[in-house]
Amino acid sequence: MVEMKPEPDRIVYLRNISLSRALDRWLGALAERGLLDPLPAEPAPVDDSLGRVTARPLFALKSSPWYHGSAMDGFAVRFASTFGASEASPRRLRLGEDAVPVDTGDPLPEGFNAVIMVEDTDQSSDVEIEITAPATPWQHVRTVGEDIVATELVLPENHLIRPVDQAALLAGGLTKVDVHRRPRVTIIPTGSELVEPGRELEPGNIIEFNSRLLAGMASGWGAGSLRHGIVGDVYADIRAALAASVRSSDVVLVNAGSSSGRDDYTVHVIAELGNVLTHGVRIRPGKPVILGIVDDTPVVGVPGYPVSAALVMDLFVRPLVYSLQGLKAPERQKVTVRITRKIPSGLGAEEFIRVKMGRVGKRLVAAPIERGAGALMSLVRADGILRIPENSEGVKPKEDAEIELLRSLDEVENTIVAVGSHDISLDLLASELKKKRPELTLSSAHVGSLGGLMALKRGEAHMAGTHLLDEETGEYNVSYVRRYLPGMDVTLVNLAYREQGLIVAKGNPLGIRGVEDLAREGLAFINRQRGAGTRILLDYKLRVEGIDPAAIQGYSREEYTHMSVAAAVLDGAADTGMGIKAAADALDLDFVPVTTERYDLAIPAEFTGSRQIEALLEVLNSANFQAKVEALGGYDTSRTGEVRYCTFSEKG
Repeated sequence: MVEMKPEPDRIVYLRNISLSRALDRWLGALAERGLLDPLPAEPAPVDDSLGRVTARPLFALKSSPWYHGSAMDGFAVRFASTFGASEASPRRLRLGEDAVPVDTGDPLPEGFNAVIMVEDTDQSSDVEIEITAPATPWQHVRTVGEDIVATELVLPENHLIRPVDQAALLAGGLTKVDVHRRPRVTIIPTGSELVEPGRELEPGNIIEFNSRLLAGMASGWGAGSLRHGIVGDVYADIRAALAASVRSSDVVLVNAGSSSGRDDYTVHVIAELGNVLTHGVRIRPGKPVILGIVDDTPVVGVPGYPVSAALVMDLFVRPLVYSLQGLKAPERQKVTVRITRKIPSGLGAEEFIRVKMGRVGKRLVAAPIERGAGALMSLVRADGILRIPENSEGVKPKEDAEIELLRSLDEVENTIVAVGSHDISLDLLASELKKKRPELTLSSAHVGSLGGLMALKRGEAHMAGTHLLDEETGEYNVSYVRRYLPGMDVTLVNLAYREQGLIVAKGNPLGIRGVEDLAREGLAFINRQRGAGTRILLDYKLRVEGIDPAAIQGYSREEYTHMSVAAAVLDGAADTGMGIKAAADALDLDFVPVTTERYDLAIPAEFTGSRQIEALLEVLNSANFQAKVEALGGYDTSRTGEVRYCTFSEKG
């Protein structure tokens, strides 16, 4: 096949405009062409109408109830026949003539217009009842049309149908309704490196998951989604896929190839087949987004990185999908939070930063999570989004900021915020807590042991993971709590003892025996960040061996988790790094033991009695959790859950 290249005069270069201008240009152009108008009506059974949007007003065909019915178990009467009844002068009514037995829901006999509850009557004989109070007109009767009157408006146009609406429609005699057709969104994944999930991977392959992400987001907004097969980086193939898709779709998303690299053809294809409205928006992530129209079909060139793709969907596709259904995209809840860490941001682009949140004491707090456009797990972990204007250099620590929630506020309120040293068992603890108490979440941020203690001092966390060795006493954590948290009542609860050492490649091909080998010429090391307990331990061992850190190649290269260190060794980016045995075992690497250390959870006294912490400690002390930790390798849980130190016990 001969690859078609865009004609020179079709080339559209990447030019960045502001987000507000891009949205105005995009939505304005669509509105001019009627491409934001609700889609045509189609009939749907009421039973299948949940989540659909009404295309015209819906009026009741029948009244509900459609007959006069008894609202109580008792006797139907003519209210005029009950006049004069009292305690002093009871009135007797003949059964079948003046009073007819009825149950709740029964139609009233012809000519009867009230019901007396059975408990307000006495059976004076087999043929009579006795009453001691008169009935009022239509007492205890559901009259015709009491709920819905025939011809009454049940639902207006452009109404999102809920379960209660379905019930009301059926009660009003409707079995079919006209609803707007669901928008059809087609996603075209492009890239010669992509392979379908489940395929055998070769170097350079990337599992295609973005189309599932985009399709799921569109479906969640009420659209019907169609995934096109993977299209390689061939101009003619991308052109053919887009030309075919616009004929059967209301919106087309071309995923990847939106920038201006050698194999980025999306903008050229859209320009050849239609019009490019915008290529490049001053947002981060998502800058190379393309907005265009082909044959009266909106087309979006979605960047290939997942975080960029999700943001572009939210900003540019979400309002379009809702508009095609006759709806306005709902506003997400916003809350004011205290930012716990400095969040720098470059000028010239509006930045969208995902954050983890929780309530610590009286304040909602938020900390940024991974900011890379390819950090898929940041989408999984995020509780909300912080928007930083393009003329701002970021947010300072302890500064208040507005967050747009991605989860419910209730979920945020029930989050236990853990800040400090990374440990794999914390992830296991989070999973077991969620299993036992689904309403609770454990959120851990990895900033090192010292960083965790300082977060406690600032009132930004419920607990901190710490494994700080006191070189003078050989004790863990206690002296650091005394030094950095003076005056604060803190309990140290043991999470586990764990093996620390050097993570090396399978088979230890370089024959690394211990810390004394780290200064060996040509050996590539990878370190943990400043303030991490692992880094402090390493520095102590280096001093014991008389090794200058400057002699270690890679000493200044930092990672924030044990798994990141292990991954660097696995892929050859480093020959070795300091970490825990469980991380080496998880990636089938070898391990050179250096020491066994104590890892504790530092918990301020103000939180130890809370239901969230009590629930977490219950899981921590469970045999099931401890067995799973032991199975990770390199852990000793014989002291797990024990209180190892308590500052307020020293006060008597």
